[in-house]
Amino acid sequence: MWDFSIGASLGLVARTWPFVLLRLVVYALAALGMAFGTGIGVGVGWGIGLAFGGDGEIGGALIGGFVGLGLVLGVLWWVRQYFLYLVKAGHVAAMDALLRGGDIPGGRSQIEYATQMVKHRFLEVNVLFGVDLLIRGTVRAFVGILGLLTNWIPGMRTLNAFVEAVLRVALGLVDEVILAYIIRHEGLLPAAAARDGLVLYAQNAGALVRNAVWITLFEYVLAALIFVFLLGPALGLAYALPGGWTAFGVVFAFVAAWALKAALIEPVSIASLLQAYEIATRGQMPDPAWTARLDEASRAFRELGARPVRPQAT
Repeated sequence: MWDFSIGASLGLVARTWPFVLLRLVVYALAALGMAFGTGIGVGVGWGIGLAFGGDGEIGGALIGGFVGLGLVLGVLWWVRQYFLYLVKAGHVAAMDALLRGGDIPGGRSQIEYATQMVKHRFLEVNVLFGVDLLIRGTVRAFVGILGLLTNWIPGMRTLNAFVEAVLRVALGLVDEVILAYIIRHEGLLPAAAARDGLVLYAQNAGALVRNAVWITLFEYVLAALIFVFLLGPALGLAYALPGGWTAFGVVFAFVAAWALKAALIEPVSIASLLQAYEIATRGQMPDPAWTARLDEASRAFRELGARPVRPQAT
């Protein structure tokens, strides 16, 4: 079925609780920002709609709410690289160190320790962000390669589309696993380590995608349960607003469920995939055949190969 231990994943997350709390704060602020932006947009749209008379305030509120949410999402998109640098990569580094039997401090010192590990490997936020974008680009190409496995079946276009959609979701955490691989291999520059890590993932795709699908299933079932749990209070809040904005109650519930999923469930998923990757690739070297295949399929992978391979002597 799967090759990871859920108990071990929960243990890794529990031992990195300072990062879990930090994620909770960050995602709670993001969710509050989205809710605040949506609420402001609803209010402004309602006021503008009143000026047009009739039922204009309803349409104005709907449009204003979506515009407000979109603006906040735009701001979050721009700050995502700093979040990746300060929170996600540090948490991945801490869990990977513990998985390999390392010893890291607890409390606030753990965040400082893991962040220093990330800074030592990437030096600047733009280096990490650039490498992460190239990793994601390679993963998209890898999804296309795996999708070819079902393309030969006549009349199975719907199945092919479904398989590709599942793969895109299931491979959504590969960049975190590759970040752990990069931080672990200090003898290579980040781009070269990323290539090796991606090749190892590709040559063990069968086992790793199977584990990723199970992880994704667990993750989204739990997220759906959280959404249902939050839906009642959110709808109650929506009905208290002018006009009873049920739709925005659903939006609020969705945003809150997303925040809790990202803060609490995603770390367990990452810990599980780190275990599966460690088991599948243990003792292996990158296969040149897969390196050539990814070079042919992905420009992002080729760009990683165009960067220096090893640190230059000083």
